[in-house]
Amino acid sequence: MTKNQTAVEAARQSVNPSDPYAREEQTFPVLNDDQVSRLTGYGAVEDLPKGTWLFERGQRGVDFFLILKGCIEITDSTPNGEEMVITTHARHQFTGELDLFNQRKILVGGRTGEDSRVVRLSRDQFRRMSSTEQDIGEIIMRAFILRRTAFIVHSEAGVTLVGAKNDRDVIRINRFLTRNGYPLLQHEPGSTEGDRIIGEQGGDLPIVCTPDGHTYHNPGTPELADILGLTEDLVDDHVRDLSIVGAGPAGLSACVYGASEALETIVIEAEAPGGQAGTSSKIENYLGFPTGISGQALAGRAWIQAQKFGATFAIARGATGIEKEEDGAFAIVTEGDQVIRSRAVILACGATYRTLNLEGYETYEGQGIHYAATALEAQFCAGTDVVVIGGGNSAGQAAVFLSHHASHVHVLIRGDGLADSMSDYLVRRIDESSRITLQTQTEVTALRGERMLEQVIWKNRRTGEEKTVDAPNMFVMIGASPNTAWLDDCVELDEKGFVVTGRASGDHAVSPFGTSVPGIFAVGDVRSGSVKRVASGVGEGSVCISDVHRFLGGLE
Repeated sequence: MTKNQTAVEAARQSVNPSDPYAREEQTFPVLNDDQVSRLTGYGAVEDLPKGTWLFERGQRGVDFFLILKGCIEITDSTPNGEEMVITTHARHQFTGELDLFNQRKILVGGRTGEDSRVVRLSRDQFRRMSSTEQDIGEIIMRAFILRRTAFIVHSEAGVTLVGAKNDRDVIRINRFLTRNGYPLLQHEPGSTEGDRIIGEQGGDLPIVCTPDGHTYHNPGTPELADILGLTEDLVDDHVRDLSIVGAGPAGLSACVYGASEALETIVIEAEAPGGQAGTSSKIENYLGFPTGISGQALAGRAWIQAQKFGATFAIARGATGIEKEEDGAFAIVTEGDQVIRSRAVILACGATYRTLNLEGYETYEGQGIHYAATALEAQFCAGTDVVVIGGGNSAGQAAVFLSHHASHVHVLIRGDGLADSMSDYLVRRIDESSRITLQTQTEVTALRGERMLEQVIWKNRRTGEEKTVDAPNMFVMIGASPNTAWLDDCVELDEKGFVVTGRASGDHAVSPFGTSVPGIFAVGDVRSGSVKRVASGVGEGSVCISDVHRFLGGLE
């Protein structure tokens, strides 16, 4: 697993990576007397004897603790089930990491290492403190991000995954966990630890081992999310202000602005924050990042930011239906038949890359055919030829990124050039790279391989020349199909299935994001006529919140 895949990658940009002392101080800061005095006013002081458990792995909604005297030991379990202390918080230090902002199951346990005096803050008290005492809140937020990053980098407090690294289900599990910022330790068959686990557990690969001693053979993504407590317990009959379907840039932007403006907001996402943009290795033309930022890092920052403002994320189960109830609320049904109710809805469910109509195509999906080019996929490309299909920015970013890993990258497009569909800075990099070749007027005609993809055959439509290349990895980034099938006939769609917007809502003012149903809005790639750019999606998500406020105001 590589560091730049995690949802908390942004933390490394907050600290000088060449200064381990600065990183240590920011991960485990010591508050000064003034900060301790102010923080204490938000909670209750407790005296606890040595060995008192304050929280245990797997609990939800645990409290925040500041140590006034004594210490708190943070514990994890070894692969054989033994308990170990991974760090100790001392006087004027505090407990917690990113799960303190949500209701997921926590990753570690905590107990007093000696007779101690602590300040206990409930979740509500902690949120009030961190928003009011901004200097303390900033210190705590940075520490929480760095602590989760440390868990991931050092493979602590997570699960063990056993299986071949290029197996489609191993890739699926790996991608789901890393995109959700969950620690992971991976072993392959043939390694000492991998063979030991296989010998003890038997059964089908991949194997997922949790710190509590349970073993699961090739769990599905929703099942894995439930096992690890990545899904939150939701109350079916609770009506929120706003439901956002999709956690791409547009959905995350709407979530941050909605939650920060006191709207009770929930985001429904089938996999992980980031959407299609979350798979981009580097976005270099996004405002404010002159050296570029990966899609996953951008999504990770927004995910943390939204939770800081109190937003809830319902992941691992996509939306399957929506209807308006008699009381005017909208009911969204998700996979597993969970119902989420809200007074307004923003559709930010985006679009997905189309597939190729080739014999045996499905056989190689996840076994050589990919729809994302991140560090996870790049590790399979070292020393080999790679094929990238598509002429948009995503394909260009993938080609440039993969050229640093593969021996050669072949970019295939059906048109005559890239100028009309790709940003100029990417076109120039492709033209100037000796490791990237652009094949125009070209289409793939066949794929070959046993279990894994081995060869790609393409044909030049102008000359009729066919070529066969040994390429075990192909990245398909062609066009986009809107994720709107689940809507049925709830809102008006255009002839391609994108959501038609520009309708009246609320007080009957026309909203550029309003759909044919007042109270349902659409932003980002799913919206008919939208500009398929990250910055555009972020802008639409933020601006749409004013229309949501107008609609909700009209209901009162």
